[in-house]
Amino acid sequence: MKLEELDKNLLNTISDIKDIPKGAVNIRKDGQAIYRQSSPNIEIKTGETGGLLVEIKPGTKNETVHVPVILTQTGLNDVVYNQFIVGENADATIVAGCGIHNDSHGRSRHEGLHEILVKEGARLKYVEKHYGEGSGTGQKVLYPTTKITVMKNAVAEIETVQIKGVDDTVRITEAYIHEKGSLKVVERLMTHGEQNAVSEIKINIEGQGGSGQILSRSVAKDNSTQVFKAALVGKNECLGHVECDAIIMDKATIKAVPELMAEDSNAVLTHEAAIGKIAGEQLIKLMSLGLTEGQAVDTILEGFLK
Repeated sequence: MKLEELDKNLLNTISDIKDIPKGAVNIRKDGQAIYRQSSPNIEIKTGETGGLLVEIKPGTKNETVHVPVILTQTGLNDVVYNQFIVGENADATIVAGCGIHNDSHGRSRHEGLHEILVKEGARLKYVEKHYGEGSGTGQKVLYPTTKITVMKNAVAEIETVQIKGVDDTVRITEAYIHEKGSLKVVERLMTHGEQNAVSEIKINIEGQGGSGQILSRSVAKDNSTQVFKAALVGKNECLGHVECDAIIMDKATIKAVPELMAEDSNAVLTHEAAIGKIAGEQLIKLMSLGLTEGQAVDTILEGFLK
């Protein structure tokens, strides 16, 4: 299969791939799978709901499966439900993400539900990037939902990034952690213009010795709005931490709502939240090195979101 230049640019932005990668891969374009390839240890097939069923075999080590989605057709409302099963003692990476190109006035929207099961002793890194572009006035809309279960002694990390160009997004993450399981959720996003972003993360730590961590860094510019809701529920002896840092600029608004619920006397849950503007001394220092004010601001924001 030959990819168009537009397709390649979108895929490179959201998945760091310039062409069809080796190994397991499924590329979805405008509501249809245009390329699918399994590997000896990772099988990709169509599930009962019509979405993907991705199974990573037990004991698989250091393998990656790419499942990006791109939209280039204006007015499309793409909805998909995918399942991922990470077998016992496997160690793998899932690279998802969605890129939308819209040159018209109609709305383009992708709504995806990813349900992930990380079995006993397995390790998973799940990466999802969102991006919108195009010369038209039509909205680029993304509504992703991730539901993840981390079994006994399993370790998982979810990294979500909203690069730019997404006009409206509601991101929902729901997690269940079992005995001595661990989950880290890292979120980075930037909004500008009239964009709106809502992020709701809830981690239920159900098993003894489980741990959960939520780290969010965001920048809001112009007239954009952000709402960040993060909840930790400790149902057993466990550790949990929420940390939200945000930079606010221009006439943007940011609302952070951390929530801790301890249902066991041995649950240790903490949170930190900070919203503020760029420090003046940071700008002065960079400008003294020869940067313009705009360049200094971009440098600070880039470093903050890394």
